[in-house]
Amino acid sequence: MVRIIGFTCILLLVSGIANAEKNIAATVDDIKPLLNGQYVPNVQTTTSNGVKRPLHSIVNKQKTILFFYRGGWCPFCNTQMGQLKAIEGKLSALGYQLIGVSTDSVEMLNESTKDKSLNYQLISDFESKISQAFGLAYFTSAKTTERYLAAMDLKNPLQQNASGETRLVLPAPAIYVINEAGLVTFSYVNTNYKVRLDEQVLLSVAEHM
Repeated sequence: MVRIIGFTCILLLVSGIANAEKNIAATVDDIKPLLNGQYVPNVQTTTSNGVKRPLHSIVNKQKTILFFYRGGWCPFCNTQMGQLKAIEGKLSALGYQLIGVSTDSVEMLNESTKDKSLNYQLISDFESKISQAFGLAYFTSAKTTERYLAAMDLKNPLQQNASGETRLVLPAPAIYVINEAGLVTFSYVNTNYKVRLDEQVLLSVAEHM
């Protein structure tokens, strides 16, 4: 499933829709992402400094590109982070701040920042609260949970699904373009984690907003 929602805002005027607490989807195909025309939820976040802050205070009435990635252990995420780094200067010149959100711990975020020489901000969503609020969180399968925990030595907390089984929770990779009012004006969500929005397409979107 691919969701590419373009330049025209579909104004869903009840901001409470965006702020309502969402559940973790049973599978990645069951996610219900935040839509264009909805406001960014004011969920609690943890910065790379370990400071807890509401998301609204981080967006802070600035044009923002918020992207969700699985973690610094994911090669496809690392490629995307490098591509975004390459256009960060142009995005900044257009007035955008770039913020990445993943299930990485604060320590892992700092490792990513150092290893990749990143200048943009990263936020820890270790317990998947932010991805839940954006409708992106889903339970991985038992096989995937076991494989990821073993191969990547992940320390992420496991959560119980509807069947009472403990599973790893991940976000579907996504990009949101947010205006100064905190309104989503463009979004891209792909349930295939291997496919990411081309950085030049994102730059074109930013230029036309």
